[in-house]
Amino acid sequence: MATIIPVASFDCVVFGATGDLTARKLLPALFYRFRDGQIPETSRIIGASRSELSLDAFHEHARDALKRFVPATDLAEDALERFLDHVDYVAVDGAGDSGWTDLVAKLDERPDQVRPYYLATSPDLYGSICRNLAAHGLVGEKSRVVLEKPIGKDLKSARAINDAVGEVFPESQIFRIDHYLGKETVQNLLSLRFANTIFERLWTSDVIDHVQITVAETVGVEGRAGYYDTSGAMRDMLQNHILQLLCLTAMESPLNLEANSVRDEKLKVLRALKPITTHDIQSVTVRGQYVAGAVDGKPVEGYLAELGHESRTETFVAMKVEIQSGRWAGVPFYLRTGKRLPQKLSEIVVQFRASPFSIFPEEAFGREPNRLVIRLQPQEGMKLEVMTKDPGPGGLRLRPTDLDISFEETFKQRYPDAYERLLMDVVRGNATLFMRRDEVEAAWAWADGVLKAWADRPEAPRPYPAGSWGPTAAIALIERDGRTWHEELR
Repeated sequence: MATIIPVASFDCVVFGATGDLTARKLLPALFYRFRDGQIPETSRIIGASRSELSLDAFHEHARDALKRFVPATDLAEDALERFLDHVDYVAVDGAGDSGWTDLVAKLDERPDQVRPYYLATSPDLYGSICRNLAAHGLVGEKSRVVLEKPIGKDLKSARAINDAVGEVFPESQIFRIDHYLGKETVQNLLSLRFANTIFERLWTSDVIDHVQITVAETVGVEGRAGYYDTSGAMRDMLQNHILQLLCLTAMESPLNLEANSVRDEKLKVLRALKPITTHDIQSVTVRGQYVAGAVDGKPVEGYLAELGHESRTETFVAMKVEIQSGRWAGVPFYLRTGKRLPQKLSEIVVQFRASPFSIFPEEAFGREPNRLVIRLQPQEGMKLEVMTKDPGPGGLRLRPTDLDISFEETFKQRYPDAYERLLMDVVRGNATLFMRRDEVEAAWAWADGVLKAWADRPEAPRPYPAGSWGPTAAIALIERDGRTWHEELR
């Protein structure tokens, strides 16, 4: 059983407290950390939104959210009620003037608490909320502000948001959250590479043939159609989540695990990404948009039917990316993400090169090279595919065999959700797993080049049936290099 180390007592103010993110992720994460004894009894979670709710009404809202998003086996009634005893509520207009005196009065009851402000709101409110916090004397040495993605829709808007927040909070107190970085497997990627000599010495272009990063979703746009149609798969997923996974896969060893040391190395990867220009945009990228099909055996509508009007927004992106560095020269990174794909899946596949010479006859096996599969979801773990002898008499036959580690099964314990870990890191002031301003802006600078190239060579997204792995052009993207996507249905 893992040791639970309590954090300092805190007052966490969640702006956007009646929204979907708070219900689905933040309240369950805080409940689990409270239930397991990591959150001290002197802490408070203060919901803040424009809704004029009584405390009882907000408690009922929180209770409903927890019963919906936390398994019943984990939600003991006494633990739920004890948690709600630490939940408070204030009606506050983040962009306006109302409610702030009530919030000030509540926080002044405990002036020495660590104060995380979680902005679970639209990004266009980040600057207004931060300015109001400063105007009402609510920013101090123990304050932290947490920003959800998207941080802008391009480099210009990202800089505007960062400037607005940076006028109030120093960079050391700004936590730009990417929940993918809180996953156990992502942190184990650092351990795998830098705590195991066997892998770090193999992590070079001499040994690795290529890398694939896939983030697949079975859902459509659902209630996010308005936002998604102005964003698309490139802005919503690839520019942030997938580029962060690429950075952790490709980065050099940091000097230590201190936040800026790790983030310095990730920044170098972003700056080493080869620009994708108008000249090569059509040969190294594929945009897709799902049409009607079936997911999990059930018929689903196409994107345009869900949206209700015509659109050229992509719901799928695949691309071939190069990192201009000595370690990765000649090693392509194939990135892929999309909605309405056959399964919910996030994984990093490191494909090693085939042996240049084999002592085994061709009939013994298909010369399959080794492959490391790092699973982020649905079940976090790692799998190394190696060649072994097929048991039994009748000659020597080889076949690929998995050395498979499921973290939850191996360590016989529940693994905390990414938000649980990240929220506790905010309280501790540990920014290692959060994005620094220059990281965000470097990612946008590269992504803006891709978006501009698409605009310069306008082409409608290629249709793909819901429940498939995307347009056929995405298959051609990798197969014309003599490679294939790793698609192993689970």
